Amino acid sequence: MSENVIFVTPNTPMSKLRDVLRDNRISGTPVLRNKKLVGIISVEDYIKWLCDNEPDCPIAERMTEKTIFVYDDEPLIRAFNKLENLGFGRLPVLKRKTSTISGIITKGDIITGMLKRLDVDYREHEMHIDRPDYIFDNITADKCSLFFEYHIDGGNFNKAGTSASGLKTTLKLIGVSPKIIRRTTIATYEAEMNLIFYTDGGNIKAVIKSDSINVIISDSGPGIPDVEKAMQPGYSTAPEWVRELGFGAGMGLNNIKNCTDKMHIKSEPGKGTTIELEIIMDSKNGTK
Repeated sequence: MSENVIFVTPNTPMSKLRDVLRDNRISGTPVLRNKKLVGIISVEDYIKWLCDNEPDCPIAERMTEKTIFVYDDEPLIRAFNKLENLGFGRLPVLKRKTSTISGIITKGDIITGMLKRLDVDYREHEMHIDRPDYIFDNITADKCSLFFEYHIDGGNFNKAGTSASGLKTTLKLIGVSPKIIRRTTIATYEAEMNLIFYTDGGNIKAVIKSDSINVIISDSGPGIPDVEKAMQPGYSTAPEWVRELGFGAGMGLNNIKNCTDKMHIKSEPGKGTTIELEIIMDSKNGTK
C-alpha cells in the first residue's frame, strides 16, 4: 500500500477538490475526520456537482459515506478481489485496532509489489543454485525427511498467518516448486485461521519428504459435530464477530481439500479435531 495518503476533510469545499485531484494526479481520495475514515469523494462526484450547477458546499454533502475498505493485516488477495469485483480504483487501508487510516492500496501498488517480489525470488533462486553446499545436496540416506512444528494460540490475531508464512519460507529454502508451496501455504493458512477463531489453540506439524508433504493439524477444541455437513461449501458456524472480520464464509475446509491430494478429518465434540493432509510431489523436481 501507499502510506502517504492524500485526503480531504468533510469541511473541505467542493471547489477545492479539483486542485487536490489534479495536483496529485489521482481520481479520488478518502475523507478523514481526526484520521478516521468518514467517506470517499471521487472525480465523478466532482463532475456531477459541476453538472448540477449547485453552489459551493462542503465535501461532506457530496461524498459517499458507505465506504469499502480493508484492514492492514488482511491478506493482499482480499484487497485485490475487492478491487476486481467492485471495479474500484483504490481502497482505503485501516488499522484494525484504531480504525484510523493506514494507507491506500491500488491495483498499481499490487502489480508493483508483485514485480518486486518476483525479482527478489529470482535473485534468491540464483543464489541457491550457486551455493555448492545447498541444503540436501550432500545428504546420503535411503529415506530423509524434515519435521517442523508450530504452536498456534487461539484468539491471537496479531500472529495470524505466521506459521503458514514460516512454512512457506522453509519450503522455498529447500527448493520446493512454487506450485507445491502455494498449495501447502493456502491449506496451512486456512487451518491456522480455524485454530485461531474456533479453538483455544493447537499445533501444526509438517513432515517434508522427498515425494510428499504431510501436514497434521490438531487441537483440543470444541470439535466438529458433523464433519460431512462442515465440508459443504457455504456451511459455517462462525459467530458474527468472525464474519465482521471478513472470515467465516464456510469455505475453509473446502479450500484445504482443494489444495491437497489427501485429507482426513477425525473429530469428537468436546475433545478436539485432527486433520491430516498430504500433498504429493514429484521426487525429481518437487512438482505436481
